[in-house]
Amino acid sequence: MPTAQVVPYWPASLTTERLLLRPVVEADTPVLTRLWTDVEVRRYLGGPLAEEAARTRARRCVGVTGLFTVVRRLDDTALGSVFVAPEARDGRTEVSYQLVPEYWGSGYAQEAVAAAVRWAAAEVPARVPGVVAVTQAANESSRRLLERLGATPAGTFVEWNAPQVTYRFDHCPTRPTPPPQRGDTPDGCRP
Repeated sequence: MPTAQVVPYWPASLTTERLLLRPVVEADTPVLTRLWTDVEVRRYLGGPLAEEAARTRARRCVGVTGLFTVVRRLDDTALGSVFVAPEARDGRTEVSYQLVPEYWGSGYAQEAVAAAVRWAAAEVPARVPGVVAVTQAANESSRRLLERLGATPAGTFVEWNAPQVTYRFDHCPTRPTPPPQRGDTPDGCRP
């Protein structure tokens, strides 16, 4: 019987001001299924999967090395996922991310991706140093997010019949300032 490969950096949990990134557990399969079947989430990712295929895929993701569920610490709500894949792109570690639409625009993706990139750069070995992320050229929101985190375009290719852009993180992103909360003064400081 084959044995599971032990990797020194996994399992891991990452904590930010508002989020916990933790390994996928069985209770996360509904949010993963939703990510893979949601038309808006999958617009730039090759389109939605069939419901049954997505459920099967989600069940197989429980405990997968490098796959984090993004959880809002305030109320333990699962918001999406971040995947850190060693040596995925030309020997470099790739970080990918998806959040369900109702959590878009709140800074959660930026916070989660920044934490994952910092962790990947510090802890995940790869043949070629560096961390990359890929997004479809037409996905302006994802491109802006990566650029806000300091990533720079490093190449293009075609996947899912659409142009993709590889972004490279030359420096680890700083800890992002959380977006202002209700009751904050205009400069983001608490009264």
